[in-house]
Amino acid sequence: MTLAVIKTGGKQYLVKKGDKIKIEKIDGKEDKEITFKEVLLLVKDKKVEIGVPLVKNAKVVGKILKQGKGDKVIIFKYKSKKRYKKKAGHRQPYTEIEIKEILFSSK
Repeated sequence: MTLAVIKTGGKQYLVKKGDKIKIEKIDGKEDKEITFKEVLLLVKDKKVEIGVPLVKNAKVVGKILKQGKGDKVIIFKYKSKKRYKKKAGHRQPYTEIEIKEILFSSK
């Protein structure tokens, strides 16, 4: 089994082939392939490659399944006795990715 830790959108994700993950929104259309070159850690057949800070010659290929928005989060600000209140909502955009393969060449 091959595992990898990738970095995208300021976050790190532990992935393996076939995983479906929701990441911060990235540009691209659905059914388009995307390559993550920022691989921080790679585990292949009980052999661990740790990046300094990235693993050389490693990349993770994924396919964009969906572009969407998350559930609405309500933001409510209130000051007692001051007649101040403010209500707002936010829906965080995301991209759903399916991991197709993890590639590593030891050159």
